[in-house]
Amino acid sequence: MHPDDPSAQKLTDARPTTPSDDAASTERTIGRHRASEPSRRALLGSTPVRVALATGVTCCLSLVAVATARGNDDAPRTVEPLAEAVADRAAIADERASRSLDRDAAPARVLPSPTAKPTPTPTAVRKVPKKPVKPRRPRPVAGLDQAQMDNAKIIVDVGLEMKMPRRALVVALSTAMQESNLYNLASDVLPESAEYPNQGSGSDHDSVGLFQQRPSSGWGTVAQLMRPSYAARAFYTALNEIPGWQDLSVTAAAQSVQISAYPDAYAQHEDRASTVAAALTA
Repeated sequence: MHPDDPSAQKLTDARPTTPSDDAASTERTIGRHRASEPSRRALLGSTPVRVALATGVTCCLSLVAVATARGNDDAPRTVEPLAEAVADRAAIADERASRSLDRDAAPARVLPSPTAKPTPTPTAVRKVPKKPVKPRRPRPVAGLDQAQMDNAKIIVDVGLEMKMPRRALVVALSTAMQESNLYNLASDVLPESAEYPNQGSGSDHDSVGLFQQRPSSGWGTVAQLMRPSYAARAFYTALNEIPGWQDLSVTAAAQSVQISAYPDAYAQHEDRASTVAAALTA
């Protein structure tokens, strides 16, 4: 057939021969004998490939975002949040794809017990100051009433504070029993003495208090002598100034301090004074 024949040209144009067609026909010819290709879906489903793909996508998007940001300085900079979001999604994909048995177990969520009561918050406790405890009053002995026994205790306590022996306590109690009957007396001669706590009054000159000591004789002021503790201390101080008073009788020792017009009157109170002193020092 002549090459210029139109029919020959049509046949030639209808079936062109190209290298790609030859390769395809060759593959079809030997297709049964080729090694089977790995499944594309299985390849994409493996963990390393998914991690690599996620990492590659992240890097590409980051480069595009950086290039866009550099090329357009006037546009709002939304590149960094986009890159962070992509990175987060890649990390989540990586975590979901992992099936390693070495993963840490998720912490168990502890739900509160429905019957558990909330622990009360401790509140500051306000300390209430305690009321001062009144000293216990001594029980009366030897026929004394409570007021007399209270005054006797003051006399004994002062003597013990001054380290006085038991005999000095008996001398002081005997003297107070004789002078005031163990009552803290004011004086009708000194109206000022009635301004202080007292348990009655006497009329023996300006004598006041448990021991009927006179302010005019230098024992102290009216206010001082009307305090039983001061009067007792003044008596013991004067008794200590008498040489050898420990060897004297109760009457002689008391008279040496008081210089009374009735020196023998103190002896009658010695037994009761001894009983009271023993009760208050037991």
